[in-house]
Amino acid sequence: MTAITKVQRNFQITIPSTMRKKLKLQVGDLIGVELKEEGLLVKPLAAIDRNQAWFWARGWQEEEKKVEEDLRKGRVKTSKNVEEFIRELEE
Repeated sequence: MTAITKVQRNFQITIPSTMRKKLKLQVGDLIGVELKEEGLLVKPLAAIDRNQAWFWARGWQEEEKKVEEDLRKGRVKTSKNVEEFIRELEE
C-alpha cells in the first residue's frame, strides 16, 4: 500500500486515513521513525512500563507460548499445597 502525503509546516506529515485505520492508530499513539537506505520507515510503537518490560521481552514471550501449549494439551499437574508441590518436584 502506497500513498502520497505532503511535508507541512514544522515538518509534520499526515498519515493517510486508510493506513491509520489499518494500523488502528489513535491520537497520542507513539510512532517510531527509522532512517533506512531506501527512505524512512515509520511504524507504530507501544509504550511499556519499565517494571513490566521483562514480560514483553522476546525470550519471555517464547516461553509463555510453550506454557500456553502445555496448558492447552493438559500437560500440567496440580498440588494440594506447597509441601506436596515440593515433594513432587523432588521425586
